[in-house]
Amino acid sequence: MRWSLLGPVQITADGRVLAVDRPQQRAVLALLLLNADRLVSAAHLAAALWADEPPASARTQVQVCVSRIRAVLRAEGGGDLLVSQAGGYRLRVPGSELDLTEFVAAVEQARVEETAGRPAEAARLLRRGLALWRGPALAGAVGAFVETAAAGLEEQRLVAYERLAAVELTLGRCAAVADLLRPLVEDHPLREPLVANRLLALAGCGQQAAALRLYAETRQRLVDELGVEPGAELAEAHLRVLRGQLPPVVPPDEDADPEPDRPAAAERPAPPAAGARPAQLPADLAVFTGRSAVLRELDDLLPGGDGTGRAVIISAIAGTAGVGKTSLAVHWAHRIAHRYPDGQLYVNLRGFDLDGRAVPPGEALRGFLEALQVPPQRVPADVAAQAALFRTLLAGRRVLVVLDNARDGEQVRPLLPGSPGSLVVVTSRDRLTGLVVSEGAYPVTLDLLSAQESREVLAARLGAARAGAEPAAVDDLVRRCAGLPLALAIVAARAAGRPDLPLAGLAAELRDTHADPLTALETGDAATDVRAVFSWSYRRLDVDAARLFRLLGLHPGPDVTRPALASLTGLPPARIAPLLAELTRANLLTEGRPGRYTMHDLLRAYAAELCRQVDPDAERQAARRRLFDHYLHMSQAADHLLDPYRLARPVTPPPPEPGVTVSVPADHTGAIDWFTAEHDVLLATVEQAAVTGADHHAWALAATLTTYLDRRGHWPELAAAHRSALAAARRQRHLSGQAHAHRGLAIAATWLGDHRAAHLHYGQDLALYRELGDTTGQAHTHLGLSWVLAREGRHRSAIEETRRALELYRLAGYRAGQAKAQNNLGWLHARVGEHEPALRCCQDALRLHDETGDRHGAALAWDSLGYVHHGRGDHRQAVACYRRALALHRELGDRYDEAEVLDNLGDSHRAAGDLTAARRAWRAAHAIFDELHHPDADRPRAKLAASAAARPAGRDAAAAPGGLPCAEVSREPQPYDTPALQATTGP
Repeated sequence: MRWSLLGPVQITADGRVLAVDRPQQRAVLALLLLNADRLVSAAHLAAALWADEPPASARTQVQVCVSRIRAVLRAEGGGDLLVSQAGGYRLRVPGSELDLTEFVAAVEQARVEETAGRPAEAARLLRRGLALWRGPALAGAVGAFVETAAAGLEEQRLVAYERLAAVELTLGRCAAVADLLRPLVEDHPLREPLVANRLLALAGCGQQAAALRLYAETRQRLVDELGVEPGAELAEAHLRVLRGQLPPVVPPDEDADPEPDRPAAAERPAPPAAGARPAQLPADLAVFTGRSAVLRELDDLLPGGDGTGRAVIISAIAGTAGVGKTSLAVHWAHRIAHRYPDGQLYVNLRGFDLDGRAVPPGEALRGFLEALQVPPQRVPADVAAQAALFRTLLAGRRVLVVLDNARDGEQVRPLLPGSPGSLVVVTSRDRLTGLVVSEGAYPVTLDLLSAQESREVLAARLGAARAGAEPAAVDDLVRRCAGLPLALAIVAARAAGRPDLPLAGLAAELRDTHADPLTALETGDAATDVRAVFSWSYRRLDVDAARLFRLLGLHPGPDVTRPALASLTGLPPARIAPLLAELTRANLLTEGRPGRYTMHDLLRAYAAELCRQVDPDAERQAARRRLFDHYLHMSQAADHLLDPYRLARPVTPPPPEPGVTVSVPADHTGAIDWFTAEHDVLLATVEQAAVTGADHHAWALAATLTTYLDRRGHWPELAAAHRSALAAARRQRHLSGQAHAHRGLAIAATWLGDHRAAHLHYGQDLALYRELGDTTGQAHTHLGLSWVLAREGRHRSAIEETRRALELYRLAGYRAGQAKAQNNLGWLHARVGEHEPALRCCQDALRLHDETGDRHGAALAWDSLGYVHHGRGDHRQAVACYRRALALHRELGDRYDEAEVLDNLGDSHRAAGDLTAARRAWRAAHAIFDELHHPDADRPRAKLAASAAARPAGRDAAAAPGGLPCAEVSREPQPYDTPALQATTGP
C-alpha cells in the first residue's frame, strides 16, 4: 500500500486508488496519517474537524468515517492496520509507505549529504523528495485543521525548493535553477530566499539585466506592500550580481539533474553455515509504548529486498541513564529478528556498572563463538585472532548483533562483523562519536519522553481504564517522572502493586512523604534505583567534569551557557569546553540549542544532592555569588544597549568577583537576542537570589530586566519579578531598590489594566525619590503617572503630569528625558485635538533626539508625528512619517516597535482609502506580534476582521466600523504606547 498526503489524500494498493472518497473521510484519514503510529483520541479528531463548534453527532460521524476506512483496508487484507484503543484510534503505517515520511527523510538526508560535502547527492535527494508532491497538500479533505496543516506542509515544500536551488547553484546548474524557480517566484513574489536564488541563477546564465530587473521589481513590491526594504539575503544576492560574484557555470549539456543512483542487484547471501542459529535476545517488554518516531528512524536503516547490502549496518543508540536505550534496542531487535534468519547475538558489555568492571572484548567474543558452536579448543587465545574468526563465521550470513551498554568505541570494534548482511545495534550512555566517524555507525540519540508519551506509558502499564479515570493524578505522576522511562516504570510498578490505592493517593505520597524526588523513586535494587543508575555515569567523570556536574545543581535552569558555567565554576571559558564535551558525551548534559545546555529535572536533583554532600557550604555560596554576578553584569550591559541615553542606570553594581565571565553583547540587536535567550533563566535567577538571601542581586537584576520585559509585553513576569525585588529591597532597607521595584510594579499594573495599583505604586515611588532627592527619578514617575491618567481617559490631567516631568528634566539637565516628555506631550495634545501644539512638541522632541543621537527616540518621535498628521487629516504625510519610523526600528532590530508602527501605518492607509495597503500593514504587524507571542496581536487581528467586508473606496473608508476613527479601532483611550513606556522604564 501507498499512503498519500502530498496532494490528494488517498490510499493506493497495487496502483489502484482505494475508495476513501468523501471529504470528511479523507480528513479523518489525513489526521490519522499525520499522527501515524500514535493514538489519536476521538475528542482530538472532533476538535480538529470542527474546532470549537462540533455538532451533536460529532462522535458518530467520526466513528462512521473510521469504519469506512477500516472496511476499505480490510478488503485489501489490511484490516489490522487501523485499531481502536483507549477511546481513540491508531493507524499503523510503515514509514516507507507514507509519502510525507519519505519526503522528510529525503530532505534530512540531503542536509547530511550537503554537510558532508556531497552537494550532487544532496540535490538528487531533494529532487526525489519533491517529486513525491502531486499537488496541494491534503487536497480533497475538509475540516477546521486542514488549512493550517496544509500551510505547514507547503512551507516545508518551499523550504526544500530553496535548499535545492542553493545546492544546485553551487554545482553551476544555473539554467535548471532559473527554470525551477520561475513558477515558484510567480506564486510567492515576496518570498525573498526564492527571489535571491533566482536572481543568482539568471545572472549565472548571462541574464544580468533580467536579474537586476527582478530585484528592482521585488524591492518595489516590498516597499509598496509592506513598507520595508529587502532583507539581508536578497540584498546580498543583489550585491553579488553587481560585483559579478556569480555561481560557476557548467556546460549546457551538463546542466541537468543526474539520474538517481540505481542500486545494483543484490547478490544472494551464502547459505547459513552448519550448526546452531543463536537466539540470545532477552525477553521483550510485555508492554512497549511510544518511541514510534525513533522506531521508524531505525526501520529506515534496514536494507530492502533480501536484507543484504554493501556494508555492515551499525546503529549506535545513545542517551542518558534510565532513558530506555536497552528496552528500545531489544524491542526493535525482536521486531526485525525475522529478517536475520542466521541468528541473533546479544551481550551486556556492562560499560557503566556499579562495580566498574566492563566486559572485555575477548570475553564477549568467546561468548559469541561459543554460541556459534565453535569448540573451546578452536577459540584462539589472542583477541585479534578471536575477532578474525568471528568475522569469518559471519561472512555471507545475516546475523543480528546487539551490543548493550557499551563503554566506548574501543570496546565495540572487535565485536563488529566484517562483511555485508549483518546488523549491529549498540547502546551506550556515551555518544560513541569515534564509532560514527570511523565505522560509519548511524547515531540515534534517545531523548526523554514527551508528556503525551509518558501518559501513554502509564496507561499501557496500568490499564487505560485506571489511567483514564484519574487524568489529573496521571499528569502529576508524569511531571514527577520528568519524562524518564525508568522513573515511569518505577511509579507504574508501585501502582500495580497497590491496585486499590487511587492514583491521586500515590501521587500525594510521592509528593508529600518524599520531598526529595530521588528518594521518592527508590526501589532498593541498584539496577533499577534512579539515584544508583545516575551514579554509574557520574563515577566515570574526571575530577573537574564531576565538579561542574555537581555545581550545575545550583543553577536555577532551565538551560545554561558556557559563560555562565565558567562563572559558576570560576574557571576560564576555554577550560569549560572540554568539560562540557565530557558531560554531553556521557549524556549527563544535552546541548538542546547551539551553545545552550540543559539536563532534566531528576538529573538536576541528583546534581544538587551531590553538591550538598561533596562541596563545602562556603564553596557553594561563592559559586552562587559568581553566577548571580554574571547575570547581573550581563543584564546591566544589555539593558544599557537597549536604552543608551539614560542619565543614570537602574543599578550600577560593584565590580564582579574574581572568576566571573562577562561577555557583553555587541549591539542593540545582540542585547535583544541575549535577553530573549536568557528570559526564563533571568526570571528564575531573580527568584533564586531572593530565596537564598542575595537580596541586592534580586532587586538589582529585576531592575535591569524592566525595559526588556516591558517592551516585549511580558507584564505578568515583570510584576512577579518586582514583587520579589520589592521584598528583597525592603529586607535590605535599600530605598533606591524599593523605588525601582515600585516603578516596575506600576508599569506592569498599568498594562494589565489595574490603574488603582499603578497609582499606588507610582505614589510610593515618588515619595521614595523625594526622600532620596533624585530629581530625575521624580520626573520619570510623573511621566509614568501621566501615562496611567491617559489610559483612564483623563488627558488634561495627563498633560499636567507630563509638564511637571518636563520641568524636572530641564532642572536636571537631562535632554533625553526632555525629548521623551515633549514627545508624550505632543501625543497628548493630538489626543485632545490640539494639533498645532502637538506638532511643535513632537518636532522639538525629534530635534532633541537628533542632537543626542538617540535613534530609538527619533523613531518614536517620527511615529508620534505620524499620529499627529493622521489626526490632522494629512494621511499622506502620516504615511511618510510612519515609514521613517519603520526604517529606524528595522535598522535597530526593534521588532515590537516595528509592529506598532506597521499597525499605525495601516490606520493611515485605511483612512486614506487604501484598504489593500492597510490590510498588508496590519497583516505584517500581526505576524510580528504573533512571532513575539505578544498580546497586542489582538489589535491588528481585530482591524483585519473589521475591514474584511469594508469597501476600499472613497472617503467612507476613512472611518472604522462603528464610526470611530481608524486609529482608535480596538484600542482603549491611551497615550502613544512606546514613548510613554520608554519614559517610565527607569532612569
